[in-house]
Amino acid sequence: MSSSTTTRLADAAAPLDVLLVDAALGPVRRFLPDMSTARWAVSLARRPRTTARRLGALAGETAKVVVGTSDVTPRRGDRRFTDPAWTENPLLRRLVQVYLASGRTVDQLVADADLDPRDRKRVRFLVENVVEAMAPSNVPLVNPASAKAVIDTAGLSLVRGGTQLVKDLASSPRVPEMVDTSGFTLGENIAATPGSVVFRNEVLELIQYVPQCDEVHEVPVMIVPPTINKFYAIDLSPGRSLVEFSTQNNRQMFVISWRNPDTRHSAWNFDTYVGSILEALDAVEEITGSAQTVLAGICSGGILASITAAYLAGIGRQDRLAGIVLAVTVIDNHDAGTVGALSDPRMAALAKARSAQKGFLDGRSLAEVFAWLRPSDLIWNYWVNNYLLGKKPPAFDILFWNADTTRMSAGLHADFVDLAVENQLTRAGALTVLGQPIDLGKVTVDSYIVAGIADHITPWENCYRTTQLFGGSTRFILSTSGHIAALVNPPGNPKATFHTNDEHGPDAKAWLTGAETHQGSWWNDVAQWLDTRCGELKPAPKEMGSTRLQPLAEAPGTYVFDK
Repeated sequence: MSSSTTTRLADAAAPLDVLLVDAALGPVRRFLPDMSTARWAVSLARRPRTTARRLGALAGETAKVVVGTSDVTPRRGDRRFTDPAWTENPLLRRLVQVYLASGRTVDQLVADADLDPRDRKRVRFLVENVVEAMAPSNVPLVNPASAKAVIDTAGLSLVRGGTQLVKDLASSPRVPEMVDTSGFTLGENIAATPGSVVFRNEVLELIQYVPQCDEVHEVPVMIVPPTINKFYAIDLSPGRSLVEFSTQNNRQMFVISWRNPDTRHSAWNFDTYVGSILEALDAVEEITGSAQTVLAGICSGGILASITAAYLAGIGRQDRLAGIVLAVTVIDNHDAGTVGALSDPRMAALAKARSAQKGFLDGRSLAEVFAWLRPSDLIWNYWVNNYLLGKKPPAFDILFWNADTTRMSAGLHADFVDLAVENQLTRAGALTVLGQPIDLGKVTVDSYIVAGIADHITPWENCYRTTQLFGGSTRFILSTSGHIAALVNPPGNPKATFHTNDEHGPDAKAWLTGAETHQGSWWNDVAQWLDTRCGELKPAPKEMGSTRLQPLAEAPGTYVFDK
């Protein structure tokens, strides 16, 4: 697979709130008929003429396929049927045409039904997964590439594929392996930027990175990473690391690495995590001697960073912040993807109860849900590669990070689900953390917000709405990429662009219409934004930590190795 293909696969995802609910309940329920499916059947029965017309058209198209006059072809970009044999072999061509015609008919029957948006999305999700599973490209030997591999390897390709299938089904997540992990070693060729753990508590380790310049800005940056995977999405391979880039551009960098919780930590919740972030902030101030810090957050870590900023504003200590940076973070969950269709308050309550019973939400369950919400890219693509062709998946740093799953404590899982379903952060005082009502409007320091235009986890329109929630001046950047590629966006990529517009009205689409497009990476743009808010340059520290806070371990620390 090419690098662009694997990046696109890594970006395929679904809204965070859907992941958190479905991971607790399991993805199997999405494939079982439910009331939405029943309402679909009833609606079709009430429209017998329309249904009969669709089925009659399918029968007619099938007849054309049999006699060889059908012009049904795969849509452009459908990688499943690119092998010439699919069109040159008359039997395979007819098989593909019947499959495509049937799939289109099912899609039309969903569109014909009189369903509300929620039922329509649920039914479409079910039928699309069934149609994807029935693709002839998924069948051994029928797939011409599979047949060729069997001949070329004297059957070893199927032996290797069958062995891998048994291995994958033996343990969670029960989905095809998506990355060859053998070429990566934490601290050597991934998460390898030099630094030291300078503070540790039960919840997190704080890593201070060695400056790679003679001078650094007075005001440091502390990054709060997501709580779903390990922190090193921002410290991937050398040359693709945001942390490395920052240390090379006069930045004092501190990054939190979360502990991987287990049953002992089931009660950890927003209070626990925000309290730990505040302790880390204390350590940053002590080590650097700076009274202010730029607080940054990514995805779910951006939510925690925003709550922390609002807490500080609420207690009159916002002066500790020089600014806020949020990357691919949704604060306003209204219409954020499909939560209204695939989840409801009853399902949310059941999901919370399920994780509370276990004590945590298993990251492997998240990975399984993640895969089944994008089956074409994340299931059947690897099904063919791993099982039918007997090949190893690609070795790709983003997918290595994606496979390094973590658990989420039951308390934090419940708080995030409630936050999303009730959209609490959009209403002042709807959420209370550490005894303080949270009001994002009280946060008046400058903020920098970046989103990805192709992001499926944190839709960019929802990220944009954060510009309406904070009280200070905001710069919003829209990167032409997806969730992960928006983060891993080093300078030098000729395809990289981003959009800016200083007019931040309430309408995201209007903002984009008036936006200016810039060539290059937003990393350079945020570096310039930080330069004006991080004080003067001073000599870079020669040692990590402080007199009291001595280095405890070399980066990437110890918590990152927790399984």
